[in-house]
Order: sequence, then C-alpha cells, then structure tokens
Amino acid sequence: MRCVFINIRCKPGHSYRVAEAIALREIHSELYSTSGPFDLLMKLYIPEAEDIGKYINDNLLDIDGIERTETTLTFKAF
Repeated sequence: MRCVFINIRCKPGHSYRVAEAIALREIHSELYSTSGPFDLLMKLYIPEAEDIGKYINDNLLDIDGIERTETTLTFKAF
C-alpha cells in the first residue's frame, strides 16, 4: 500500500457534506478538518497495483462540493 495525503478545498458551505461523503465511502485512513487554504486533510492508502491519479479520480473527485485537491506522495526515507 502507498500512503498519500490529500488536501481538499471545498466549495463554501460544503465542508461537512464532503467529509460525510468521504466517511461513507470508507476509503480513507484518517480525515481531519484543517485551517488555512484547504478545508480537509485525508490520509489514504492506495493499493500498489492501482494508478494513484486514477484511484483518486475514481474514488474521491466525483464528490459534489470539492473545489480543488492537492496530493502529496510519500516515500520511504530510510
């Protein structure tokens, strides 16, 4: 599994609905509300055989109320 972090900016007034939709899909490891330019931070483990961009597109980006995302890939440091 590959760990990625996804910052999610929601349309105004949609943060709770987006968070609930993500929770109902049960695809995340952790989900946080954040301050700053993004509204939510999601930790997600993607199966090794999956294409990261396609997985995120197919499982997250069709949720109504998401305005923008930023994905951070992680790598084993040592």
